[in-house]
Amino acid sequence: MAFLKLTEQNVQGKTVLIRSDMNVPFKDGQISDDTRIRASLASIQYCLDNGAAVIVMSHLGRPTEGEFHPEDDVAPVATHLGNLLGKEVKVLNDWRDNPPKLQAGEIAMLQNVRINKGEKKNNLELGKAYAALCDVFVNDAFGTAHRAQASTEAVAQAAPVACAGVLMAGELDALGKALKAPARPLAAIVAGSKVSTKLTILESLADKVDQLIVGGGIANTFLWAAGKPIGKSLAEHDLVAESKKIMEKMAAKGGSVPLPTDVVVAKTFAADAEATVKAIDDVAEDDMILDIGPQSAAALAAALKQAGTIVWNGPVGVFEFDQFAGGTEVLAKAIAESPAFSIAGGGDTLAAIAKFGVTGQISYISTGGGAFLEFLEGKELPAVAVLGQRA
Repeated sequence: MAFLKLTEQNVQGKTVLIRSDMNVPFKDGQISDDTRIRASLASIQYCLDNGAAVIVMSHLGRPTEGEFHPEDDVAPVATHLGNLLGKEVKVLNDWRDNPPKLQAGEIAMLQNVRINKGEKKNNLELGKAYAALCDVFVNDAFGTAHRAQASTEAVAQAAPVACAGVLMAGELDALGKALKAPARPLAAIVAGSKVSTKLTILESLADKVDQLIVGGGIANTFLWAAGKPIGKSLAEHDLVAESKKIMEKMAAKGGSVPLPTDVVVAKTFAADAEATVKAIDDVAEDDMILDIGPQSAAALAAALKQAGTIVWNGPVGVFEFDQFAGGTEVLAKAIAESPAFSIAGGGDTLAAIAKFGVTGQISYISTGGGAFLEFLEGKELPAVAVLGQRA
């Protein structure tokens, strides 16, 4: 899809409004992970370096529209952003009544957009109010691209110019490369606790990929569908038929859904639970499958090293507990060592990548969670579609 890119725009002397995703986590009142802020810097710096004034807007947390509470304040985010840029970043609380007049090289930040009435409902008047602040609107928030909201969609309709930021453009280019014209074989890893939350993604990918690797509770459901014992493991027994259809679809086209032949089990789900490796056929009624076994991990790793493209969403075991992290670690390192173009997305996936120290060896790490999944599913992302309409 064609869309305008920020790096193709002349922003000198203009005011640029950038929709970023700076929805960072806090712990004890402090930002605990600034990855999203740092990921937003490239577009901001481009504008500042090229003589623009910059206004940043983002959501933070889950505030109630029309209500302001201290925990919803973006001030700590603005302060941290200012420290990274070496500039003061003022928070604009009354920007509708007192529109800012910034000079080239200056930067400010709107208060939490999700406090504004009409934000989530994509209110056109609110979108016009955002657009009135700028000469150029930049959407750099891929993580919110699957939502049609005033700060992502309505503003893009109303702005004089609407384009994709450095981060957004990078996401779309990488995802397009991975799914629309992939180097083959194309392997996808889809893991998580429930088939139901990713059923449509699995069905869609089954039409596109050569190998569909499932993990976590999803794999347990597929194992049950294949007639294997899973003990008291997390699974969705009512989705056995759907799981069988996906396996049959993959087999009919010469692909596969490789299921574990050995697993790591425990009697309880706990950080101190004792881990035992068992052949899948030996899983007892009171066992919980919490990871794939070393034999299965090695087989998947060998396959991944032969792939041309790898899409990864979700760890294959309870990687937060070290004794059940082996399978995910083996796969993470195999992806890192593979010559394939690899793209990974989703919060747990990114946490696993960081834990196993392979961040620099993944070809592209997506900042989107829901947007990443919906792109995989083949859905049109509203905030992206509007950029295509404005191109």
